Amino acid sequence: MPSLDKPDSHLTTVKWRFPSVHPEGRKFTLIAAFLALVTYSLVSHFLGWLLVMVTIWVATFFRDPVRTTPQDPKLVIAPADGLVTMITQVPPPPELAADGGLSGDFTRVSIFMSVFDVHINRTPIAGTIRRVAYVPGKFLNADLDKASEDNERQHFLVEGDDGTKIGFTQIAGLVARRIMSFVKEGDRIEVGERIGLIRFGSRVDVYLPAGASAQVLLGQRTIAGETILGEIGVDRQRSGRSQ
Repeated sequence: MPSLDKPDSHLTTVKWRFPSVHPEGRKFTLIAAFLALVTYSLVSHFLGWLLVMVTIWVATFFRDPVRTTPQDPKLVIAPADGLVTMITQVPPPPELAADGGLSGDFTRVSIFMSVFDVHINRTPIAGTIRRVAYVPGKFLNADLDKASEDNERQHFLVEGDDGTKIGFTQIAGLVARRIMSFVKEGDRIEVGERIGLIRFGSRVDVYLPAGASAQVLLGQRTIAGETILGEIGVDRQRSGRSQ
């Protein structure tokens, strides 16, 4: 990932650097590396090399690249890397409607993360965490629409300084078995700040309020902390094509 040498981008050069491994993934990487070493030394060179590849994949899965986030309070930024698989009008989740005060219909943008995507999730706007709600559930394919209601999930509600409230949800999938949060209710967070991760594949839903239509397209890939999902006060749906 590129890194900025100085805070003023017009005065800097950009250099590529290897992404670091998030602390949550270091123990899994070490375990995989130890198993690879033991297997290579005592069991089979072939199986050992296979486990070396698994070790590389585990380290890659937990990679935590630096992201450059647009600093505009009207922008809603993607919280996850992945594929935009659904854009639909829905009411807010009950956990955010009852205790978070969300009402009406929202544009839900669903981002599916494969096992090859970065799984560190980031906040779409700056503000205060008003609600964190964990809901136990199933582990259905995260691509299914009903996954937003049936799967294990964790809801977040962020209130911006202007009172705008954005809800988003981490949803477990077929392989995912643990949703982690790095923040708690009452925390002050900046746009693009890391708020959690989901181990081994899943989905993140973002609820855009009225007057903020999606600025991404079905089939488009998003980059957490960088891709603009929507803009508050801009109700204009983009069009495009796959090619």
